[in-house]
Amino acid sequence: MTTKIVTPKGAPAKAVVKDASMLKQKDMMAAHYDRLTSAPETGEKVASTFVPGNLNELIMCFDLVNNLPEVNAIQNGLRRTSGSFVLEAEKIGHSEDVCTYVKSDIGMMSKGNLAPNGKKFPDPDVLLLSYTGCFTFMKWFELLREQYKCETIMLHTPYMGDGKITPNMIQYMVKQLKEEVIPKLERVSGVKFDIDRLRQYLKQSVKAENDLVWVLQSAKNKPSPIDAYFGGIYYIGPIFGAFRGTEDAVDYYKFLREEVAERVAAGLGPVTPDGDMGKEKYRLVVEGPPNYTSFRQFWKMFYDEGAVVVASSYTKVGGVYDLGFRHDPDNPLETLAEYCLGVYTNRSLPMRIKMLADYIDEYEADGLLINSIKSCNSFSAGQLLMMREIEKKTGKPAAFVESDLVDPRYFSAANIKNRLESYFQMIEQKRASARAA
Repeated sequence: MTTKIVTPKGAPAKAVVKDASMLKQKDMMAAHYDRLTSAPETGEKVASTFVPGNLNELIMCFDLVNNLPEVNAIQNGLRRTSGSFVLEAEKIGHSEDVCTYVKSDIGMMSKGNLAPNGKKFPDPDVLLLSYTGCFTFMKWFELLREQYKCETIMLHTPYMGDGKITPNMIQYMVKQLKEEVIPKLERVSGVKFDIDRLRQYLKQSVKAENDLVWVLQSAKNKPSPIDAYFGGIYYIGPIFGAFRGTEDAVDYYKFLREEVAERVAAGLGPVTPDGDMGKEKYRLVVEGPPNYTSFRQFWKMFYDEGAVVVASSYTKVGGVYDLGFRHDPDNPLETLAEYCLGVYTNRSLPMRIKMLADYIDEYEADGLLINSIKSCNSFSAGQLLMMREIEKKTGKPAAFVESDLVDPRYFSAANIKNRLESYFQMIEQKRASARAA
């Protein structure tokens, strides 16, 4: 099930191939932005929050519309408008080293604050931060609070420094939910909290989570029917954003699973912007976010070489469902706490190392590739150590490339391409040594 579309004006006329599920996801996002930008007319109230620790099921209990600033920054990156927003933020005093998601958001606000549909974003009625290991998010919300002067709620999530979730951690977060988060959301929205409503949304979440995990784990097939990094960005969009807990998400992931199952049955690899990838030559695990301003060009460097990403850490920033977590409707507040505690950015370096090493073994990958993001300390801190440790644990080669999230100045195509080609040669040499042994 593939469809050909033509790229927007301003880009060279070229047929771009997308899975039907990608087009469905695009339509879902467009409908959400229409709903969001219509909030001043419809009277709906808006909650701004972030992807890691996103409490969408709870937000929906108060009839609030979810707005995710880093998703807006990603959209601007894909549309190649983020560069001017980043420069605008630097012009008004933000450092070059600040997360470019933040600068894209701040710059966008300074230049009209327009959504992808061309309409103005509404001001949020409440800022909800579920702190999950990224200190920048707190500073970002301080800037938004200063801009909008609205109610601000912080749900503090203890860091998993010891590699485990304890009962005390859960109790600490449930106490905050009961005494701080829920009362403030009731006050802002005017809607009384209904725990049975939350349970129903959580039941919907579990259905979608089950199908997402099936899709991600389909990459264990050879060839892999999906790319779990570049294609994975599309797959995680609904469940990491404003759709988890909805019937729309359940329908989307059922549709996606059926689509991927067809590719498995046919022995096909992933669909790329240029069509079916062709022969699978290299299976990789990738650590770190992608570059969005040159997303398609970055992806092409992989599939032109027959390289497919079979697992990635970035597709776990909004939940590590493939490690076994599911929302539990029978313990609704406790499960929200456990969800926030378990997201990738709240995991210690040893936990991240184990996850990636296990992926290499379980998905029979040829090695690890790290895309180190210049302005994202949450990911980039410790990555060289991680690379060395994972090489030791798995005996597989690792490589390191550098770019940025949504700042086009830090994407050097020639440099990245050279490093990737050298890495693929390293894999070939490793294979030759293994055959000789």
